[in-house]
Amino acid sequence: MEPLAILLRPNKLDDVIGQKHLIGDNKVIRNLVNNKRLFSMILYGNPGIGKTTLALAIVNELGLKYRLMNAVINNKKDFEVVVEEAKMYNGIVLLMDEIHRLNKDKQDLLLPYLENGLITLIGMTTSNPYHKINPAIRSRCQIFELKSLSSDDVMEALNKINKNKILPNIKIDKNVIEHVSNISNGDLRYAYNLIEVAYYSTSDYHITLDIIKNINNKPVSFYDNDESGHYDVISAFQKSIRGSDVNASLHYLARLIDAGDLDIIYRRMTVIAYEDIGLANPSIGPKVDACINACERLGLPEARIPLGDMIIEMALSPKSNSGHIALDNALNDINKGNIGNIPDHIKTNSKDYKYPHNYPNSFVKQEYLPKELKGKKYYIPKETSKYEKSLKTIYEKIEKASF
Repeated sequence: MEPLAILLRPNKLDDVIGQKHLIGDNKVIRNLVNNKRLFSMILYGNPGIGKTTLALAIVNELGLKYRLMNAVINNKKDFEVVVEEAKMYNGIVLLMDEIHRLNKDKQDLLLPYLENGLITLIGMTTSNPYHKINPAIRSRCQIFELKSLSSDDVMEALNKINKNKILPNIKIDKNVIEHVSNISNGDLRYAYNLIEVAYYSTSDYHITLDIIKNINNKPVSFYDNDESGHYDVISAFQKSIRGSDVNASLHYLARLIDAGDLDIIYRRMTVIAYEDIGLANPSIGPKVDACINACERLGLPEARIPLGDMIIEMALSPKSNSGHIALDNALNDINKGNIGNIPDHIKTNSKDYKYPHNYPNSFVKQEYLPKELKGKKYYIPKETSKYEKSLKTIYEKIEKASF
């Protein structure tokens, strides 16, 4: 009853799909295997791209004794058994899935044996190890990122199904392989599982496009609120708007809407309105608030309509970060202790204070900064819009006291 993804799992590097940057000619893992030398490592990347497959291919080619475990499912007793086996065989390779979930008890048990080389660890995870894996484990391992498989990679793997005897009498239409490769989004396990379900759901083992679409026609998404993919989508969303790429902005908005994460869309839009657009288009902030209010009243799916309009305007709006950069510059001075004393004439109830409204144009020249910071300039105006150009004109007039 093993799933097709396991039945088709290769035993040697030459049969592994993708990851040529690691196992191609003269690449690091290929050379490690060729030199018969293995070090502890962490393999990370999206689901279904071959982390466990690569780990098994490595130990199989090297002919090493190994144990395959899961940091969540296997308990401390299981790990103690591995340690005893390592002592008996004078070394063992531990393949550990979900390594980012390794708790302190299991970690404390393993660390001395990783240190002395009795246990060689190959950890697999979908999480970014630089964020999710304990530094004590991370420092003892080389970290390798596996790349997402292309649709051509997945197609290559699916074409092999027709050539073997694992699923007897199977017939897969050519357009099925192309379609499944496209919607799998690089997740080969998903592609295998979909084909296998389709195979057993027919009477004649002939898989057509209609059968596939009746089972599942929704593309795979790696969006996960608790993992790095979540932050990658948010980052791409903001950077696309900041870069004025309206099409990319709409693409990542669609991903966030598909995940149903309206709250993060609202928060990110609000940040962008003031961080990236700012004084170049100060009306954008109230417009974003109005859009959020409309979305809250409508809910999905109708909320997508005002969101689409708003994101298009934000992406195409002139941009300026001068406002928040000016404040950051001031905060940097505060953090460095560059503060100084408040001038006496602007302290509370000072008789020497000159009230600007009593003067022409509501302006009078007087010093407001502490004398230690006299002449300090935090705000550097930009000219990305008529509005900030006008602010710059006023700013320069005040600096020259020419009112």
